[in-house]
Amino acid sequence: MDSWVRFSSQSQAKERVFRAAQYACTLLGYTLQQGGSGVQLLKMVKQLETHMSLTRKLMRLGNSAEAVEAAKRAVHLSDSVLRLCLTVAHLNKAMYFACDNVLWAGKVGLLPKLDQDKWSQRSFRYYLFALMLNLTRDAYEIRLLMEREARTSHGGSNATWTSSPSPENGDLSHPHPSSSSFPVAILPLLSERFGRQFHLLGTVLRSNPPLLLDLLKNACDVFIPLDRLGIYPTGQGFVGACGLASSVLSILTIVHPWLKLKP
Repeated sequence: MDSWVRFSSQSQAKERVFRAAQYACTLLGYTLQQGGSGVQLLKMVKQLETHMSLTRKLMRLGNSAEAVEAAKRAVHLSDSVLRLCLTVAHLNKAMYFACDNVLWAGKVGLLPKLDQDKWSQRSFRYYLFALMLNLTRDAYEIRLLMEREARTSHGGSNATWTSSPSPENGDLSHPHPSSSSFPVAILPLLSERFGRQFHLLGTVLRSNPPLLLDLLKNACDVFIPLDRLGIYPTGQGFVGACGLASSVLSILTIVHPWLKLKP
C-alpha cells in the first residue's frame, strides 16, 4: 500500500494538469457551440475531452489506497470536528476513486456490461459528500480564526457580535425604541455588526492563503457534482470554468506546498 501511495503522490501533479486540460476543453466546447462553430471542430474538442478524462482515470488507479491512508492519519487528530470531517471526507474520496476505477474498466472494455450511468452517478454522490465535508471543515476553521482574531483585536473581549452597545445588552445610553420605530432603529446596528464580521472575515482569509485557496477550490469543485447529479444544473460552460479554476488552484498548491491546507 505504501508503494501505491508514493506512486499516486508522484502522479498527482500530472493528473492535475490533465484535469485542467479536460475542463478547458469543456469550456472551449461550450464557447465554440455558442459561437456557432462547425460540427467537425466541436466533435474534435469533445473527443479530446474524452481522452483527457480517460487518461485521468488511468492516473487515479490506486488513489483509493492513498485516501484510506489519509483517513487513518485523520483519525488521530485532536480536534473532534476536524477529525470527523477529514476522516469521513477521505473515506468518501476512497469510495469515489473506487467507483472511478470501475468506470475506467467499463470504458476501456474490461467490463463491457457495466452500467456506466449508474456507476457515474454513484461516484459523483461520493464526490459531492466529500466536498461538502471539506467545505464544512473550511467554515469551521474560518470560525475559529475569526474568534481568535476578534479576541486579539478587542483585547480579550467577547466576539464582535456582543461588542457594540444595544438595548438588549443593557446599554442605558440609548432609550428603548417604540414598536413602530424598532425595525428602523435596529438596521444601523445590524449593518454595523455585519460590516465588522465581513471585515474580520476578510482579515482572516488574507492572512491565511492556504485556507482561502482551499475554500475557493472546494467552492468551485462542488458545482461539478451538483450539475452532474441534476441537483443544481449550471451548464457545461459554468462547469468547465469551475473545473479549470479549481485545477489551477490545485496546481498552485503542488508547485508551492506551503499553500496546501494542513492537516
